[in-house]
Amino acid sequence: MQKQSEHFLFAHETEIEGLGGGLKRQMLGYNQEVMVVKVWFDKGAEGYVHKHRHSQVTYVESGEFHFSIDGEVKVLKPGDSCMIPPYAEHGAVCPTGGVLIDTFSPAREDFLEA
Repeated sequence: MQKQSEHFLFAHETEIEGLGGGLKRQMLGYNQEVMVVKVWFDKGAEGYVHKHRHSQVTYVESGEFHFSIDGEVKVLKPGDSCMIPPYAEHGAVCPTGGVLIDTFSPAREDFLEA
């Protein structure tokens, strides 16, 4: 894993990676301890239920998200956030289209693998 991002990242210069299924992501900064990622969801796109060893805090920048954490579902709107503990099963459906800001600790190594 690359040790850390540049000190300054500019949106127009930072790659936006297509993930398929109506999802795209852009790295906003990371080192080995923390990673912040912007994720775009097309209308109706789904972040399928999964789990990982990382703590995660997600902030809703825009749109409406039906978020599931360990089987509990809540509707999150702009300005809302959620805390996902390590190994908690979680996922989200975005009926409107929207943007999330995800923060992970430690950094998601799998996001940086080629």
